[in-house]
Amino acid sequence: MKFIPLFLLFSIFCFSQKISFVYDIKYKLSSDESEKPNSETMILDIENTNSVFRQLMDKKSDSLTQNNKNGMFTLGVENQFYVKKNLKDNSIIKIITYLHNNYALPITEKLNWKILTDQKVIGKYKSQKAEVNYGGRKWTAWFTSELSYNDGPYIFNGLPGLILSIEDDKTDYSFNLIQVKKLGDLFDIRLKSIPIDWTKYQNLAKSFYNDPYDLNSKLGKTVTFTDANGKQLDINQLSKNRQKDIIENNNPIELNHKINYK
Repeated sequence: MKFIPLFLLFSIFCFSQKISFVYDIKYKLSSDESEKPNSETMILDIENTNSVFRQLMDKKSDSLTQNNKNGMFTLGVENQFYVKKNLKDNSIIKIITYLHNNYALPITEKLNWKILTDQKVIGKYKSQKAEVNYGGRKWTAWFTSELSYNDGPYIFNGLPGLILSIEDDKTDYSFNLIQVKKLGDLFDIRLKSIPIDWTKYQNLAKSFYNDPYDLNSKLGKTVTFTDANGKQLDINQLSKNRQKDIIENNNPIELNHKINYK
């Protein structure tokens, strides 16, 4: 595993009840070993026993929406990483945003951690190795008790310290801490969410696959797409191309909930 060296940290953070941990995530949309992974910045905001993990762009979008401005419009339901935790209630909710609606998907799979004796230094922190199975994948994590938050990126939590790094054994997904900073307010605007389970999640995903450009809701209206030169594009061909991409890039983090689109 490769780690990004950074950590300009102050000891005061360890005693703060409001803190942000910034992670770099690398992930492969396809299971093709030769594929170059995507890289994104994600942030874990913690206030007392509550936390929100989301892409940095999601946090910026939430901030815009909170200030009565337009946030991002999300296409599709896969490859979303928005997770809310209440560690006091042992509650983990994955938020799926699709067609301006927020859906709340409870994560109930138990994390049975195996803490190993292996130790190493990551940045300025002494860390210890742990393993867990989640989502049909085997994960290896490194955590530190020097940051006394039993939380981590995405749905991962429950170790005696913050998770600095975690990666699955296929190296399809890896999360690495790159920055620690003070948190202002833990704002959460995605409070009104429609409850779903994994079956309903798959139904949403298949609905997107069958109608990638949401044309069914636009019946009776003229819908056209043009390229940069103003040339009108074939919407049927665009839909077929999108469906092809969905099938080829079908490597979800929860591999045990992989959707069969055909």
